[in-house]
Amino acid sequence: MIKITLPDGSIREFASGVTPMEVAKNISEGFARNVISASFNGTTIETETPLTTDGNLILYTWNDAEGKKAFWHSTSHVMAQALEELYPGIKLTLGPAIANGFYYDVDFEDQKISEADFKKIEDRILEIARGKFDFKMRPVTKAEALEMYKDNVYKTELISNLEDGTITFCDHATFTDLCRGGHIPNTGIIKAVKIMSVAGAYWRGDEKNKQLTRVYGTSFPKQKDLTEYLELLEEAKRRDHRKLGKELELFAFSQKVGQGLPLWLPKGAALRERLEQFLKRAQKKAGYEQVVSPHIGQKELYVTSGHYAKYGADSFQPIHTPAEGEEFLLKPMNCPHHCEIYNVRPWSYKDLPKRYAEFGTVYRYEQSGELHGLTRVRGFTQDDAHIFCTPEQLDEEFKKVIDLVLYVFGSLGFENFTAQISLRDQENREKYIGTDENWEKAENAIINAARDKGLNTVVEYGEAAFYGPKLDFMVKDALGRQWQLGTIQVDYNLPERFDLTYKGADNELHRPVMIHRAPFGSMERFIAILLEHTAGNFPLWLMPEQAIILSLSEKYENYAKKVLDLLENHEIRALIDNRNETIGKKIRDAEMQKIPFMLIVGEEEEKNGTISIRRHGQEGKGNITVSIEEFASIVNEEIKKTLKVFTV
Repeated sequence: MIKITLPDGSIREFASGVTPMEVAKNISEGFARNVISASFNGTTIETETPLTTDGNLILYTWNDAEGKKAFWHSTSHVMAQALEELYPGIKLTLGPAIANGFYYDVDFEDQKISEADFKKIEDRILEIARGKFDFKMRPVTKAEALEMYKDNVYKTELISNLEDGTITFCDHATFTDLCRGGHIPNTGIIKAVKIMSVAGAYWRGDEKNKQLTRVYGTSFPKQKDLTEYLELLEEAKRRDHRKLGKELELFAFSQKVGQGLPLWLPKGAALRERLEQFLKRAQKKAGYEQVVSPHIGQKELYVTSGHYAKYGADSFQPIHTPAEGEEFLLKPMNCPHHCEIYNVRPWSYKDLPKRYAEFGTVYRYEQSGELHGLTRVRGFTQDDAHIFCTPEQLDEEFKKVIDLVLYVFGSLGFENFTAQISLRDQENREKYIGTDENWEKAENAIINAARDKGLNTVVEYGEAAFYGPKLDFMVKDALGRQWQLGTIQVDYNLPERFDLTYKGADNELHRPVMIHRAPFGSMERFIAILLEHTAGNFPLWLMPEQAIILSLSEKYENYAKKVLDLLENHEIRALIDNRNETIGKKIRDAEMQKIPFMLIVGEEEEKNGTISIRRHGQEGKGNITVSIEEFASIVNEEIKKTLKVFTV
């Protein structure tokens, strides 16, 4: 008998050779019908793999990330079979699962594939799927594998790098593929499929190699799921921050300025400024001091911090000065500069904590193919702060930062999030700096603080920064997509590297602990995600223009100006549309600009000293007529509901 430990900690005994699917049936027949993949002792296996030793078993359904991975990887096999049948003579290479689907890289040689072919490929995939063919793994020798693929230079290259005894094939229907495993039980589970696109891709990602055709697809266990996914994609296109940023005149890019270097237009700059002032006010209450550091630093600064070794390849090339051997770098991080600010003078334990904050712009040379609007740029501004405290202060300071992050999220409508505790890789420790003792102290500090604050947490190994563990806030937007927004990090290592000290109560020098934190992360990425989350309908307190005054004719322009002056007295951001256009045209344009309130003024309004309010997105609901003071109260009350008050 063998002992199988399940995720809930329960242990069940089975005869040696039991399969994951049999274990699932032992739990519940209904549960077993939904199981599509499994892992045993951390290794992905098939649902029919015999288990012969004690171990930990996890059973996955479609609702699990690992279940989706197996589902999409299996569908890539079926697509590969369909492509071979429809395009005889092609050469298959690799077909992994990716986020939201899969792809297969194919050498079509002289044959062509286009969007016009997608439907016939989808139809053939579903035909094969309906055959309910089992996915079966089998070991083969290296010689057998090389013989099988003697006419496929790509597969033989892969096989040549494998050890004999580690090579497996996966069979289904009449199709066989070189594969390490991780499949659903049979093809019949695949009920809906969509070929999404085709693109060029170099073999092994090397532009010196032949360019292949990458066929992207996605699949689902129900047609309804595919329909909903495609609708979600269409909505995502409408919310694309690049599209909205252009329409709302927030930011732009220029080839002459350079790729990945955004230009903030007046409305976008004003938006950024409001976000900065919002956080600066909260930081001031929390005892932060603003600092400013230069955009460049001597190379040695980043060698000392470890950033040069980490980011050197992804940074802009060194700046050489007229002085021989002198090199500067565009700064990839603000923290080394803040360490040097701390080092300007000696400190006592009575002076700590010191909290330095800066909206500091940093630079990374991202590859051009990885640049994407504001979410992946080469120059970005972090809402950075570094707290230098005693070990005894660490827990309280970390919890205060959590409070600040929650305040930011609450005021901007991000309510659905998980706190990810990002720790070191459990096996590969080479990519981290510092001692095991310091790492364990830092990791325990984060785990304990997150627990005490009652955060909904997950633990991810291998996601820590090279100098310390992190608490990363993973936010779900209005479309259910997950983004990393906001991070808090505990660092015992940079204080050592920069020889940071303070004099303790014992009159001896001690090493401070450093907390890195950025509630926004970067202004660029945060605004991009906020744009897509809100579809450009920002919280009222943040909108570039909160109201637009629309006069019914030229006769009422003087009254419109009077209204504007009164609104400014109430600190309401407004403008006048006095173009020679119909009121209908003005309303449509204001709707496109997503301005929250349209204030229509005409004869009745001028006579009574009122305005007629039309709310954005509420066509057909009718206007209400109020005084300027009543409108100001409406605006202020709405802002109070969304803009939280930060307390310390």
